[in-house]
Amino acid sequence: MFDILPLTLRFLIGSFLWIKEPSVATSPPLTFQLRHEHALSNSSLIIFSDIAPSFAPEVYGVNTASVRAHKPVSAAAFHSARFRSMRYAQSEPFLWEDIEVQGPNVEDRQVLLTLAKMTSNAYVESTDKEWYAQDGWNKSLPFGYEPDADGFRGHVFVSDDNSTAIISIKGTSAGWMIGGGGPTVVKDKLNDNMLFSCCCARVGPTWYTVCDCFSGGYKCDQTCVEQALTEESLFYSIGTNLYNNVTYMYPDANIWIIGHSLGGSLASLLGVTFGAPVVAFEAPGEKLAASRLHLPTPPSTQHITHIYHTADPLAMGTCNGVTSICAIGGYAMESRCHLGKVARYDTVTKLGWSVDIRTHGIKVVIERLLSEDWEPTGDDKSNGKSGQNRTVPLLEEEKDCVDCFNWEYGNYNKTK
Repeated sequence: MFDILPLTLRFLIGSFLWIKEPSVATSPPLTFQLRHEHALSNSSLIIFSDIAPSFAPEVYGVNTASVRAHKPVSAAAFHSARFRSMRYAQSEPFLWEDIEVQGPNVEDRQVLLTLAKMTSNAYVESTDKEWYAQDGWNKSLPFGYEPDADGFRGHVFVSDDNSTAIISIKGTSAGWMIGGGGPTVVKDKLNDNMLFSCCCARVGPTWYTVCDCFSGGYKCDQTCVEQALTEESLFYSIGTNLYNNVTYMYPDANIWIIGHSLGGSLASLLGVTFGAPVVAFEAPGEKLAASRLHLPTPPSTQHITHIYHTADPLAMGTCNGVTSICAIGGYAMESRCHLGKVARYDTVTKLGWSVDIRTHGIKVVIERLLSEDWEPTGDDKSNGKSGQNRTVPLLEEEKDCVDCFNWEYGNYNKTK
């Protein structure tokens, strides 16, 4: 009977029978090698150490996908809008360029695993046993890891065809808390307390605050705390200089930014500033800092991806209060809201992990979290495919998230 139907109708029916489910628009994979180490000099300048191919034989293959992002039409327009918001609390019409770029395929577990290893290497010297390498590493000269080093550091990986560069940013080096340590601990701690606390790290009456904005009770001077974040010595300003330096070296390259913990939050803030694809691992909530920095808000921040799990109190925003392990160590980690989309691994419910600050480390992400595909239960319909496995959790936005709900912000007369 099907044969006697008109040709057009048969074609229409046949097209419905052969419809396939939509999939991620993937692009050809890229192969990266370490090209540069970056660090902050004592003169507050970003300096680079070039890596010869013979010293960095390992390669990192990354599958890519099409990513939509919004970048400012110009740096001048971005800074003008930011200045007007900071100075006059006014917004101005701002134009964004809607772009489609080749970014990492964040729904591919192997991609996340590779980026996590590249991120992890920012914490250690290249000769350290903790270095994640593919085929070995034989560079022995330290750079940005000297005993008197005091700040921002990481690596720059570049694809074989120079089409894409990846900036990795080191997170907090706090040996007692997440494994690691080193000379940047003091500067890392200052940035943590400035970016992620409700009011200058005022956790309790005995705390020495990192800025003079506390106004008694749960009141904080809004203008004061915003101005404190604009100090040129803080890592956001340094990160913008780093990004500009990399674009100067690779003017035609697409830039990605990756990081863990503090480094992941900084990567996200830079991703909003420049419209660059971002993958952040176990990052504290950076949405509060973006607001205080008066970063113009793009129509979408879907080019920013956060990877974290529910057993990590730092990423979940629960490592706070005077009795928390963070407060005992002198860290006021009070923010919890993230920009962009998140892949939240429910390791507490599904894997039985205990909430523990020791699960925050990037090694846990590499060796336990991303070591195998994330498998939902058979009746989990969150991905629309009951009974089928996902390599990573469903990517979602954080909804109804509020930071520092118990604080009041305004123009108060500060008392010392």
